[in-house]
Amino acid sequence: MERWKESQLKQLAASAELEIAYGVSLSFAKNMGFEFFAFSTSYTSKTDDFNTVRLNNYPSDWNSAYEKKKLAAIDPIVAHCHQSAMPIVWSEELFSGARCLWDGLEQQGLQHGWSQAIHDEESGLCSILSLVRSHCPISAWELYEHLGFSSFIGHHLHKLAVRSLPTRPATPSNPQLSLREIDVLKLAADGKTAYESAGILNLSPRTINFHVQEAIRKFGVSNKISAVIAAAKAGYLDRNAIG
Repeated sequence: MERWKESQLKQLAASAELEIAYGVSLSFAKNMGFEFFAFSTSYTSKTDDFNTVRLNNYPSDWNSAYEKKKLAAIDPIVAHCHQSAMPIVWSEELFSGARCLWDGLEQQGLQHGWSQAIHDEESGLCSILSLVRSHCPISAWELYEHLGFSSFIGHHLHKLAVRSLPTRPATPSNPQLSLREIDVLKLAADGKTAYESAGILNLSPRTINFHVQEAIRKFGVSNKISAVIAAAKAGYLDRNAIG
């Protein structure tokens, strides 16, 4: 391993403050050839408001527009990372359903990037790490070469982010789910999409998503994967489970 990598990773591991650790991570990202580095963690507050801890060095006007227009709701990177821990490379095709977002990224020099998620089974939280630059597409080899480093960085930042979040009152270990919510989560656990689940249960995809969101709210988690995990732990996904 190159000396600067070892030195900065040791510095990162010794960082106990999120902002300091982010600064070290940003320096590491720049040394790897990325101009921009972003990290975020989504959580639900004591008042059940959905919030995000967001650290990045993106242009300030881009951050302002992203917040003001609530672009996270249509961001395919956010959608992917909340469903999967697999890394994803940004592309025009990926953003085909959110063209305005892709055009904005290009204008800001943020079009060449890749992201990966950290899913925390214990807390039910999801963090997203992104490495971005204005030049040169990212190759599969480059992604593979840097994946170990980004995973280490992401997990350390996630740990510090979770520590920094406001504490929530303990939620009941077994919230009461409806039979329909259990059915939907069982299908999600089997890998079914909202569209596939809708066909099986003779419901609309919108109704399926409503039941998923209700389960997420009841378990006090931030995404579908965490709700499925929580339901499994609570015994709701057993063959003979009754809501």
